[in-house]
Amino acid sequence: MPSDEFYQTLLKENEQITNNFREVHKKILKILKFKDFFSTLLSAIEDQFKIPYVWISIIEDSAVPNLLKSLEEADLLQNRVNMIDRKIFNNLTLDYHKPVLVNDDICRYYDILSEDISRLINKPENMNSIIKSIAVSPISLDGEIIGSLNQADPSEGRYEPSLDTSDLEHLAIVVSQCLSNVTAHEKLEFLAFHDPLTGLLNRRVMEKTLEREFERADRYSNVLSVVFLDLDYFKQINDTYGHERGDDVLKYVADTLMEMCRQSDVVARYAGDEFVVILPETNPNETGNLMQRIKEFLGDNPLKVDDYSIKVSMSYGVASTYGQFDSHHTLLKEADKKLYDVKNARPPRADGVL
Repeated sequence: MPSDEFYQTLLKENEQITNNFREVHKKILKILKFKDFFSTLLSAIEDQFKIPYVWISIIEDSAVPNLLKSLEEADLLQNRVNMIDRKIFNNLTLDYHKPVLVNDDICRYYDILSEDISRLINKPENMNSIIKSIAVSPISLDGEIIGSLNQADPSEGRYEPSLDTSDLEHLAIVVSQCLSNVTAHEKLEFLAFHDPLTGLLNRRVMEKTLEREFERADRYSNVLSVVFLDLDYFKQINDTYGHERGDDVLKYVADTLMEMCRQSDVVARYAGDEFVVILPETNPNETGNLMQRIKEFLGDNPLKVDDYSIKVSMSYGVASTYGQFDSHHTLLKEADKKLYDVKNARPPRADGVL
């Protein structure tokens, strides 16, 4: 029969674990930013539970990755939050919703490692020499498994498969609850600045950005170009393929604009099938050449979705400063007018549609 001393020791250990959970929960409860949430969470777990390796895995096709795009340049996202294919994730967790403890054949879990640990290990075959046991605790968002909280240790006994996982489950639940709060806040903030369909900046933010860039160009006597563009025959695309495919076309064009424009350029959805591109320190010829390349790319690369191949065409108007505009409003209006002139000069299709 266990002694009183044994029970006292066990009680103290349980109290310490409870206090550790309370401290972690307290530190992350009120955080509403992904970057702050992940950094605080991982540091708190390391400090409270004395775990050398802690990181987050996010399933690539879950609801979270799009909201993490703003963190792509952050060291934290690159080093401590890794993306993983759903099929690989399910194979490693055996598609369970409960924590998985492993201390044998650790190298099978190489794909789930964060970048900083992968660099440390260098090769999968080296993994067993540094990590002896690992715990993978699935975390969820609105009932969907979106990834895992991962903990690893150089001791085989730290995450022995026969151990009780209730503490890890509790921690995963706490993380999931707080992650739900953070995600809801980030979504609201994202929608305040971005178009919900394409992810581009919305019209309100674009106009503020254009005003700022116009004032900067005027102050430093730099050239600023603005493009107003829309899609040709977009109504016919909706009528022929349906509005869902029309949305796919808008997202395709938005992605193409983002990929082919420079990082310093600003791409926004103005309204409907209309887009605006702001190009600082870019003259009209350079702007026209870029837009022509984008137009040719769209023409040569139809959008393939389901069984459809949808040809996409665009028209555009370019306006540039050189001291001839008194405000960003008139600059944008000139680009819009030039777009209208281009579309008005285009011969009608056989069905009479411009």
